[in-house]
Amino acid sequence: MTTSPLLQIEGLSKSFFMHDQQKEIPSAREVSFRVHSKRLTALVGPTGAGKSSILKAIYRTYIPCKGRILYRSAAGKTVDLASADEHTILALRSREIGFVTQFLFALPRQPAIDVVASPLYRRGLSKADGRQKAGALLQRLHIPEHLWGLSPTTFSGGERQRINLARGIIGRPRLLLLDEPTASLDLRTTGDVLEMITELKNEGTGILAIFHDPDLVQRMADAVYQLDRP
Repeated sequence: MTTSPLLQIEGLSKSFFMHDQQKEIPSAREVSFRVHSKRLTALVGPTGAGKSSILKAIYRTYIPCKGRILYRSAAGKTVDLASADEHTILALRSREIGFVTQFLFALPRQPAIDVVASPLYRRGLSKADGRQKAGALLQRLHIPEHLWGLSPTTFSGGERQRINLARGIIGRPRLLLLDEPTASLDLRTTGDVLEMITELKNEGTGILAIFHDPDLVQRMADAVYQLDRP
């Protein structure tokens, strides 16, 4: 029996208009695929094929030019993320959809442990409980405890990536978007990250991920969607 998809992309297109050149630059064109709970779908393709743009359109950092992004919420409702209002998008980001980008965005002087725990604070969890859960993740990702109280803006690239990943998964989202989650990581930490991703998937999370390493795609993906340059 085939289960209904957690996420269904239908004819998604995104382009950018360069005003200085009066030229439209296509990023993704007529993209359609599905993401299911308890499965990892990998987006693959050359640079410029629009992989990151698709993730940002799903998270609504970008507004697509065309198409539908149908998400099945925990309440059983189908929400078109391409056209939903901002209140709905923010609520889903808070409780159901996580995104680990290639770059960490954090408030200056905010301690790393609070950056990680911030999704839990937004759900009403106490600072003590949030920090306890964040600390457990930081230990698994080999972030030394003496760094937890410092701003991650001072960290190395690999350390910032681990903070970013911990923040993205701490809320155990129903849908997790991953943009090169193992970039800048050493082999040991990469193994730990892949283990954590597998745990989330087995718990029921549907995952859409970009991996440039073909070996990681082969190892992790339950389904692969190939993108070409538009």
